[in-house]
Amino acid sequence: MRFRAKIVDVGCLNHFTRVANTITKLAKTCTLRFTVDKVFFILNDKVANGGVSMWCALNQGKFFDEFHMEGASAEDNEIYLELTSENFSRALKTAQNAKAVKIKLTNKQCPCLTVAVELPSLSSSSRIVTHDIPVGIIPRKLWNDFKEPSVPDFDVSIYLPVMKTMKSVVERMKNISNSIVIEANQKGEMNLKIETVLVSVTTHFKELGNPPLVSEHDSQKSTQERQPESSMAEARIDIKRLLQLLAGQQVNPAKALCNILNKRIVHFILLHEDFSLQYFIPALA
Repeated sequence: MRFRAKIVDVGCLNHFTRVANTITKLAKTCTLRFTVDKVFFILNDKVANGGVSMWCALNQGKFFDEFHMEGASAEDNEIYLELTSENFSRALKTAQNAKAVKIKLTNKQCPCLTVAVELPSLSSSSRIVTHDIPVGIIPRKLWNDFKEPSVPDFDVSIYLPVMKTMKSVVERMKNISNSIVIEANQKGEMNLKIETVLVSVTTHFKELGNPPLVSEHDSQKSTQERQPESSMAEARIDIKRLLQLLAGQQVNPAKALCNILNKRIVHFILLHEDFSLQYFIPALA
């Protein structure tokens, strides 16, 4: 099992660092999965048990100048590692002015992801700062626990408002309640609501737009079976989980979507040119 990669381009390095910082805001520990053409950051806290789930996929060719990996065998040519997100993010932060960054799977008393940062120097030779990040090797028999989360047929799919605006609204609401209700319909309308014994506050967003419903389940529905476009689907979720997502974003998405399965789950999709992030927050009972 081998892995080594190198980033030389400053723009790619800064972009990769911002992605790693975003992941750190969402997950203390995560699974790092390498395939021949992609890198994945995965958090699987079992939505069914009340935990959030995250799936972030990067096209490695858009980030790395060199990328070589060999799995345990030709049939299972992948690598799954468990690591502390902050350790990885902290190592990359030292690379802001680096000439190059090398990332390699090593064994130094324990398996490590070694990040070697080549920094410019006044002398002819460069300075190398090395970070050894302990990782756990996830065996093949457990790989199925880290498959891409299955996406149910949602009741509503809607584009999100500007995320900075949404973050500002949710931050204010956080001081009043621990939970927030997100509701939306197929007419491009979304409401953020908090309700307590003493106060009820609602923020309305209109004309957000809805992506086309393209699931097989939806295409088989007759017009009579479908809910009216103005019908609201809603879910009450932990407000801190939502704020984690909104406050942790360090790369502006090209598109941001929200899917709601009524009273069960909210699914966020942030689409970028070279990577995508999915985040599942289960509804509170």
